[in-house]
Amino acid sequence: MTLKLLALDDEDLQVVSAHMQDAVFKCDDLQYWPSRKQFAIAANRFVWEETEAGDKPFERRRAALVFKQVKGVRSIGFDRKNGDCVLSLLAMTYETEGAGPDGSVELVLSGGGSILLDVDCIEVQLADTGGAWETKLKPRHPGAA
Repeated sequence: MTLKLLALDDEDLQVVSAHMQDAVFKCDDLQYWPSRKQFAIAANRFVWEETEAGDKPFERRRAALVFKQVKGVRSIGFDRKNGDCVLSLLAMTYETEGAGPDGSVELVLSGGGSILLDVDCIEVQLADTGGAWETKLKPRHPGAA
């Protein structure tokens, strides 16, 4: 099953965030086009929606995560110039400025890093772009059951 999702509000963003939890990518996989007001990540996402079927192996899939209406990008906790650094996405959160819809989307990374996107509104697309491959490792988080 190929996943394609669109987020236009905070509730939608939480669905996309759940599907992107534990996605891994390199700094070279981050792209920002100020003139197009777009920020994109090419990532290897863990296929959480398939983990309930106990007889299936765990999978990862190549996916594109595209944010539109982006006014600016900031990051902390990693060196963006190191193209080979590997990052892991834990969650995405949204905070409005005033009455909204403009605000900021925070991409929370493992290890304490984050990417902050200043946006005019929430407009996010997630799409699987390639086939799946098997992985033996299921991501685990301290304190999780």
